[in-house]
Amino acid sequence: MLELRLVQGSLLKKVLESIKDLVNDANFDCSATGFSLQATDSSHVALVALLLRSEGFEHYRCDRNISMGMNLNIMAKILKCAGNDDIFTLKADDGSDTVTFMFESPIVISVTNEGVRFSTRGDIVTANLCRPNTMVDKPEEATIIEMNEPVSLKFALRYMNSFTKATPLSSTVTLSLFSGLPVVVEYKIAEMGYIRFYLAPKIEEVDD
Repeated sequence: MLELRLVQGSLLKKVLESIKDLVNDANFDCSATGFSLQATDSSHVALVALLLRSEGFEHYRCDRNISMGMNLNIMAKILKCAGNDDIFTLKADDGSDTVTFMFESPIVISVTNEGVRFSTRGDIVTANLCRPNTMVDKPEEATIIEMNEPVSLKFALRYMNSFTKATPLSSTVTLSLFSGLPVVVEYKIAEMGYIRFYLAPKIEEVDD
């Protein structure tokens, strides 16, 4: 199992941009100490040597030494899908001939009189507005919004995505948002109780 998580996803993006014109195909070698590449250009005149030490990653797991052959131009195109502030994760399972690239960007949740808006920023921007809707056949399919005052908070999407794994436990979910406080995501567990997740919002830096 190989799993590398890099907070500065743009770093790998810049690395690929700097070498893809010299080298078309290369092997990335992963070991317990780091992620490396050594390759020559097609005319064998120039040599590229890359080393990203394991301690530079937020999370680094390499159960055994592995060598992954990659087309660097294709890899660079994949990395262009990521925003400069995205977190990058690379995964490869033992015995698999595929590699998974995952990009994460913060998600913003805003509540107004119009409804709840979920949005994220990137090269491709999507926004979904969840409007109040009580005119449904089944109560569990209703969307109920109770608002005391408008609120807009930014959260790390990977945590919100992880919370949704509790969805099979309940037909409804409750999100409670308060300015400056953690969001509360609650799923009722039949008549037994509940499971709640708390996530602190990202604080925007304010220039003096």
